[in-house]
Amino acid sequence: MLPAIPIVPTPRALVLLALLVPLAVVIAATAPAAWIVAPCAGLALLLVSMLDGWLAGSLQSFSYHVPRDAEVDQAAFITVAAEIDRDSDASLPEAALGFDARLGEGGTVQFDLQPTGETGKFAGEATVKPVRRGPGDVHDLWLRWPGPLGLAVRQRHVALDAGMRVWPDLSPVRSPVLQNFLRDSQFGLVARRIRGEGTQFEALSEYEPGMDRRRIDWKASARHTALYARENEAERDNQIVFAFDCGQSMCEPMDGLPRIDRAISAALMAAYVALKGGDRVSLFGFADQPQMMTPFVTATRAFHRLQSAAAELDYTPREPNFTLALATLTARLKRRSLIVLFSDFSDPTSAELMVESVERLVRHHLVIFVTMIDTELEELTSAEPETMGHIAVAVGADSLARQRELVLSRLRRLGVNVIEARHDAIGYRLLDLYLETKRAEAIG
Repeated sequence: MLPAIPIVPTPRALVLLALLVPLAVVIAATAPAAWIVAPCAGLALLLVSMLDGWLAGSLQSFSYHVPRDAEVDQAAFITVAAEIDRDSDASLPEAALGFDARLGEGGTVQFDLQPTGETGKFAGEATVKPVRRGPGDVHDLWLRWPGPLGLAVRQRHVALDAGMRVWPDLSPVRSPVLQNFLRDSQFGLVARRIRGEGTQFEALSEYEPGMDRRRIDWKASARHTALYARENEAERDNQIVFAFDCGQSMCEPMDGLPRIDRAISAALMAAYVALKGGDRVSLFGFADQPQMMTPFVTATRAFHRLQSAAAELDYTPREPNFTLALATLTARLKRRSLIVLFSDFSDPTSAELMVESVERLVRHHLVIFVTMIDTELEELTSAEPETMGHIAVAVGADSLARQRELVLSRLRRLGVNVIEARHDAIGYRLLDLYLETKRAEAIG
């Protein structure tokens, strides 16, 4: 049996009590001798409210379940169950949870408990959608249940000691589209030489209708008096580095989620495909200084290491140091690699430093630069101005958009492959470009 729980009047009871005030004024003006009626009515209302609270019943027990793990921007479910000693289930109990702000907007959620079919037992489920990676606490639980008349409630507050670890979003990896692609392609097969792609010669085979005519080996065909086609070995064991700018610009929200989290989801999807294809993958994070670089992962069974490392990338509200970060990355790479750089820029100075650093990086490595389209900037640029202030905002936004396009053009002239797309499309754009680069044998 839990300790006695106080009875609290509901808004309905307070409204009725407030309505007694004009009644008391009318009685005082018309029949002063009957003034006792108003306080008696108020006292009666309080007594009825207390009786209603007593009839609400007592809390016998309660339980809750908080999942240990969740993914950013994906729904997680917290369940609460309670047993209340009362005869009727006409009025439903309510529950509310207080938690870390990274587990959901506002840090609170309220929901009803429904009957379970057993007398006096109720259960409910709260849905939270984490907005940031990292550990988050669920620290408070409130339970309340009304009486039959709705004039009073019993309520209880409990301090909880529960936590939830928020991981990067892996829904793109689990998507049916990607899984069907991996199942229908050569990725994921046992380690062996895969013929038909790449540029390294593997064998000759008789030409069959439907083959690419550019694969015909005319010298061999002349020797054998029959058409023969070249079969090439697919490029494998490439080094792929996903580099994340964790600075100020990447911490800003994009449709409710920080840019860095959008980038991590896209990178993990491409990393999973790269591991399936036999390549080696590493993650590199930086802001005003390098944060971490993982060892190269070589098999899909170790993919969880990349997920764990990505979860540790911190949100750093400071300008990134591209010179230090990319110089550190270059020093740690001993062979030509594909470097996928996720970043953004908000001013010409930081953009200039980034271009200079990427220019040195591209001398020894193949670089893909991934950035997200700034939808807010587009809206400001394309909106119809109504006042002089709106015109000034539109002109400023257009100037920023032009500067942004100029920086991306400079990167393209350096030989950098640039992906600029909406946050929900960068993953598939990156995957297409990676596969195209792999088929062209451009990495090794």
